[in-house]
Amino acid sequence: MTAGPLVVLVGPMGSGKSTVGALLAERLGVRYRDTDADIVAAQGRPISDIFVDEGEPYFRELERQAVAAAVSGHTGVLALGGGAVLDEGTRELLTGLPVAYLSMDVEEAVRRVGLGAARPLLAVNPRRQWRELMEARRPLYTEVARVVVATDDRTPEEVAQTVLDALELKDV
Repeated sequence: MTAGPLVVLVGPMGSGKSTVGALLAERLGVRYRDTDADIVAAQGRPISDIFVDEGEPYFRELERQAVAAAVSGHTGVLALGGGAVLDEGTRELLTGLPVAYLSMDVEEAVRRVGLGAARPLLAVNPRRQWRELMEARRPLYTEVARVVVATDDRTPEEVAQTVLDALELKDV
């Protein structure tokens, strides 16, 4: 087995990375790790507070460090924050790893997360903001992904099974 995570999940907020990641870890008999949770634990405050108090560039640096640490030190299932792929160094770290991009359309995003105030990048005109974020990020998600799995109208269990099948992984 190669070093690094067994599966890395990327995709927009609300695509199910956390839920699907936990299911995959359970089915594969490995640990689950989420870089956003790592940042929250290390900072002792929510990501939205980090954005408000310190700004996006500060958060992105924390995110870059969290992803680098997780990629080098975690061998289970790893979920990255929605904007982690914005960093070129992060994209390079993901080269050759089994990355699954969990995709969804804006209507599914609205249904799942409501695109509300807890999402600092979507505070004003969330539908338009989400579309703009995805126009910028979709090519980056696709660039790093070995497989793309649509999550629209699918249960987390269906998405997890599709990821397992696409990456040719066997559950325990």
